[in-house]
Amino acid sequence: MATCAFGGLVGGLAGAVFVVAVTLALKETMDSVSSQATWVLIVAPLLGLALAVLVLQGVGQTLAPGATPPRAGRWALAWRAFPPRAVRADITGDVVDTAGEEERFNWRLAPIRAVAIFCTVGLGGAMGTEAPAAYLGTAVGACLGDRGRWWRKLLRPAALAGGAAGVAALMGIALVGTAYMLELGRRHRAPLTAERVIAALIGGFVGWGTNIAFRLDLIRLIVPKEPPANLSQGVKTALFIGAISGAITSLAGASIYRAKKWQASPGVRLGLGGLATGVTAVVLALMAAPSAAVGPGGGAILWAEDVNALPPMLLAVTLLRATATTAAVAAGGCGGVFVPFLAIGDIAGRVFAPGLEVGNDLAGAAGAAGGIAGGYRLPFTAIAMVLGVGGPRLATLTCLVTVVVASLAGAGAGVVVDRVTGLPYLWRRARSH
Repeated sequence: MATCAFGGLVGGLAGAVFVVAVTLALKETMDSVSSQATWVLIVAPLLGLALAVLVLQGVGQTLAPGATPPRAGRWALAWRAFPPRAVRADITGDVVDTAGEEERFNWRLAPIRAVAIFCTVGLGGAMGTEAPAAYLGTAVGACLGDRGRWWRKLLRPAALAGGAAGVAALMGIALVGTAYMLELGRRHRAPLTAERVIAALIGGFVGWGTNIAFRLDLIRLIVPKEPPANLSQGVKTALFIGAISGAITSLAGASIYRAKKWQASPGVRLGLGGLATGVTAVVLALMAAPSAAVGPGGGAILWAEDVNALPPMLLAVTLLRATATTAAVAAGGCGGVFVPFLAIGDIAGRVFAPGLEVGNDLAGAAGAAGGIAGGYRLPFTAIAMVLGVGGPRLATLTCLVTVVVASLAGAGAGVVVDRVTGLPYLWRRARSH
């Protein structure tokens, strides 16, 4: 236990500091892009996707079947050699596939993927920073533990805590980082042992402490200010918003899964995915605002807050944002979908705000939580986010019930996708995000 706690503390501190530095640099780049003219907002993400594909597919190489990643010697190859059939942009896949066996995590691929992340997310691609935070935090912890025989004892807790600290520092909520890493680990059947829970908890609180100490504002979460008028209104809000946010993000998740596993050449993927990205950005810029067309979705949320748009318009923007993220993944972009799902769920929740006569802040917060539970299949992470965000008690209770409804709606939408397409996507997809 002492070794696990020490490893979690060391990995958490290193992971949090590194992730914060990278995220601040990403945020500065994103802010710079978002302040440019409209044509730059449309072209920059396309350029970023092209550069990310060039880095991962051009600089990166594929190991021969059966070969192991080189460690000593052949130094340059060790930092860019991907396993055969690996999805090179799938950073979350590495975190999931090595959960509970973090000594297998190939941290040497982190630099080349970090460059691809900067190209995709920094230049305004419709992907988020949470998967990079988890991936880079885990990589730092694994790197620390890979220093020698004694350090190897710290590798597993350090890697797990590094990922939890990275996410917690990004979100500003300790238990979100903890729950995120543990829920992802369960997709690889990683056991919930006392050692893993302790490491994840330490990492989460170290990341949260880092956020507080440096007064960071890395991601904006909607805090519900006005609770429902009564319990009946709260139940209706949870049912309607949970259903729409869970269903839409689940369908988006199905599309993203297929886009990620699409067996096509990098050139074809970039061409078609880039075309869809450009068209979607143009439509969003014309229909809503240029800011709604760039980044993981924060600009779209600000647009929804500032403009009293009608529900059909909000629904259209929701679907376009889902399309934008799917297109970025199809093109070969390197980033996360957690934050895009937050935005998709937020805007989807606002569709029902006028009819339910609830505040946009409550509708957005409930929808965001529903998006994580229904689309990303992380209900406990969504619950941790709701409790961490706070707000009036009845509003918090409404959001918690929304998480349950969204989880059920997302599962139902997945079953429909299975029957329509004939592919058992629902259960296989759990390991891909």
